[in-house]
Amino acid sequence: MNYHLFQIVNAAAGRSDPVDDVFEWSARWLIYVLAATAAVPVLTHLRHRRAALVRVVVSLGLAFTVGQAIAALSTEVRPFQTHPVHQLIPHAAGASLPSDHATAAFAVAFAVGAFLSRRWGVALSVLATIIGFARVWTGVHYPGDILAGALVAAGAVTAVDLGGRACDRLFSRRHSDPTA
Repeated sequence: MNYHLFQIVNAAAGRSDPVDDVFEWSARWLIYVLAATAAVPVLTHLRHRRAALVRVVVSLGLAFTVGQAIAALSTEVRPFQTHPVHQLIPHAAGASLPSDHATAAFAVAFAVGAFLSRRWGVALSVLATIIGFARVWTGVHYPGDILAGALVAAGAVTAVDLGGRACDRLFSRRHSDPTA
């Protein structure tokens, strides 16, 4: 199924140079636009919501760490290593699962949405989805690699949220209990 979905998306590549150019650019550079866009809510909340900002950073770090661990254990190689594809951007051979681009993009999007601003999180999630689609279009990832990156990101944000809430409860109990 993963390869079949890849074939459907990647088969459209190479037919229209302007469309390919948009997806090539998105696969390579849109992640920087996403990071710059994420800076807006981060800088907006820099002074007043430091705990939330820490949770955003920890979420990204956790997602990256888990993604790297999965990649080290994965035997899934990039589509162009085992199949004929329309590879539109250069990429080194190696582990394909999960996509680092998708993991990072979705981690930032989900963390900003969970801890800072739902509206910004939705906008960043749209950009992350475009990045993921572009990585498949250009022949360097399978759809499952993108989905795995999004799931790793969601899991990291959820873990940080639950851990942060537990710490908040513990901290508030310690400061509200005069005998502690």
